[in-house]
Amino acid sequence: MPNYNPKEAEQKWLKYWEKHHIHAFDSRAKKKKTFTIDTPPPTVSGEMHIGHAFSYAQQDFIARYKRMQGFNVFYPFGTDDNGLPTERLVEKMKNVKGITMSRPEFVKLCYQTIKETKKNFVQPWKDLGMSCDFSKSYSTIDNISQRTSQAAFIELYHQGAVYQQDAPVMWCVECQTAIAQAELKDQEKDSTFNDIAFSIGKESLIIATTRPELIPACVALLAHPDDKRYKKYIGKHATVPLFNYEVPIIADVKADPAKGTGLLMVCTFGDKSDVEWWHQYKLPLRSVLNKDGALNDIAGKYATLTIKHARKAILEDLKAAGLLKSQKNIRHVANVHERCDTPIEFLKTRQWFTRILDKKEEWIEAGNRIAWYPEFMKKRYEHWVENLQWDWCISRQRFFGVPFPLWYCKQCNSIILADVKDLPVDPLKDRPKKKCDCGSAEFEPEKDVMDTWATSSVSPQIAFTTYGISEQVPMDLRPQASDILSTWCFYTIVKSMYLAKKIPWKNIILSGYIMDPQGEKMSKSKGNVVEPVAIMERYSADALRFWAAGSKLGEDISYQEKDIVTGQKTITKLWNAANLVLANLQGYNGIAPDHVEVIDRWLLQKLDRLIANCTKHFDNYEHAKAKFETEQFFWTIFCDNYLEIAKDRLYNKERNKESKISAQYAMHLCLKTLLKLFAPIMPYITEEIYQSHFKKDEQADSIHLSAWPAAYRFTYEFEEKIGDELVQILQEARKYKAQNHLNLKAPVKITIEKDKQERLAELLQDLKAVTCAEITFGTKFNITH
Repeated sequence: MPNYNPKEAEQKWLKYWEKHHIHAFDSRAKKKKTFTIDTPPPTVSGEMHIGHAFSYAQQDFIARYKRMQGFNVFYPFGTDDNGLPTERLVEKMKNVKGITMSRPEFVKLCYQTIKETKKNFVQPWKDLGMSCDFSKSYSTIDNISQRTSQAAFIELYHQGAVYQQDAPVMWCVECQTAIAQAELKDQEKDSTFNDIAFSIGKESLIIATTRPELIPACVALLAHPDDKRYKKYIGKHATVPLFNYEVPIIADVKADPAKGTGLLMVCTFGDKSDVEWWHQYKLPLRSVLNKDGALNDIAGKYATLTIKHARKAILEDLKAAGLLKSQKNIRHVANVHERCDTPIEFLKTRQWFTRILDKKEEWIEAGNRIAWYPEFMKKRYEHWVENLQWDWCISRQRFFGVPFPLWYCKQCNSIILADVKDLPVDPLKDRPKKKCDCGSAEFEPEKDVMDTWATSSVSPQIAFTTYGISEQVPMDLRPQASDILSTWCFYTIVKSMYLAKKIPWKNIILSGYIMDPQGEKMSKSKGNVVEPVAIMERYSADALRFWAAGSKLGEDISYQEKDIVTGQKTITKLWNAANLVLANLQGYNGIAPDHVEVIDRWLLQKLDRLIANCTKHFDNYEHAKAKFETEQFFWTIFCDNYLEIAKDRLYNKERNKESKISAQYAMHLCLKTLLKLFAPIMPYITEEIYQSHFKKDEQADSIHLSAWPAAYRFTYEFEEKIGDELVQILQEARKYKAQNHLNLKAPVKITIEKDKQERLAELLQDLKAVTCAEITFGTKFNITH
């Protein structure tokens, strides 16, 4: 065979797989057992990154393995292209701001941009060798997704599982929308602790705060009831500096005497604690922030200033008035919106929520019915559920999302839901098909759209509908990255338990993070990412997948280019080994000979154990163990030892024909088996070799449709021990020659213990040939030259 060119071969087999529908799910194969995968739909807001390549390769190992196991694998592909991430992509690409455009105009631009970018966006997933069924695909903004998501909302509404409420919610002033708890991330920020004087009569009370811009939103001061410094002030009122209105001083055990000055400022709202105290003490609402983050009229002279500028101006005025007593630079962790890194605020707005807080035990119990790989991820899931503090806010004040299927009656303000048979609907364009119960035909459309996770959380139902097959919940597998455990994983469990009263999948596998060589998590903001497309271009997709296979599920892995190089070397070695084997099969008819020599039995027994182990590992979602054992067997047992030992029988015409046929049988079967064991991890090189020789014997159009090798076919344990003795002698000979700076073909004299003479008798000719040695038997082992 000519030299292997990965670039040409990988594109060739991509086209072949697509043309012959190698990875397609056969909905008509009723008798064939199915394996269903809830594939993560990548978001179109960015190109494939190294974390994608890592995580998606790991899930593809399982899909390919199950297909070779005889399963009819349902492995759909979709793209997540609704919601805020897509809006921000469009705003960046087109240099526009959605908030300054008409909604129809901006939505049209979003659809147009998705259409322009989608083909190029999806291609790297295909290049990676993803064996998804690309004959169809879904989009989380297409009609099927909108219909499914809206129907789910209507069902939850009838169950009383969703509700609307005016309440303080987490708000992003940059994106100008409500966000959910799962969309937060922690970020270290520089700040200042400011000691500011409130007054009570002629006395001063000092509070320490990092948010002086919220002073006009202050509604109370809190102190611990046992704090002697403030006991006499409890129940009295203090005057707010600069704004000169009074607020009550309240005793509360949650006030920490050791934090700051021990006196806390309660504002509406600085954080979740403020919200709780506002509810608990029925405090007035002084909402000082507009939705865009500018201060409003309650801030007086500071109105219209941004948070940053208001903070600076208020501090300057406090200092001028002698009310800023001290300042201390600090670095603290702040909650920011994961999409834009903007610190979150709390605003009282009207939002839609899904009930989750009152069912924590049910969500944990559902998690217990799912098999987690790795298992420690289940504990991470439980901790997330246990620490939930808010119901799931599912409404967003944005544009490009799935609309809520409802209107409000202008006469009585009743909610009018769309009829399920009419879905999908856009209340801004469509009207209810019937009047309100009060008789009015005048309606106000709901302008908010759903959180993108409200749609992604019904991905099993969307996938089944898109591919036109009956729903099969629970699905067999959910593969995903661990960083969206609190969103996609949790929300899908919630939706499935509400809608189907079942867990969404039987198993879940979670991949870890990619770190740079210094141990830092890779991210574009840090500038330490490597691009998988460039890696595939420079090396190959198989080499990238080989690297991804080296890490266990849930394990963070450092990206090292040398690991990619190792993968590429393995590809080259596999190609060369296949060339050697296939070039030496003349006269072999493919049938097991009557006599199989000892060293060939040694190989086949070890191969049998390898098959059994790899099967067990893949069944347990332990691809890294399967990869490691296959790699070690291939390099050491097959190439370094067996092929070297077998060469004399292949090339030496004086050896009898039966011994050559025995070698041909063993190496032919071993190569075919190794190709199959490598196939889930390195699909391209294995397909190339399979098609060149093994297809005609296997009668399968692709190695990925061929049968996974069966284990426990051989019982050659005795021969395995004898073979191990030969290999040990071979290794000692190699070691001796290396220490004595001898060429591997240099002749040596080897003395072997007499008690091994009978056992090694059948192997002596191979041993002499591979070691270039004169063999004698004596009292102890020795090598000389």
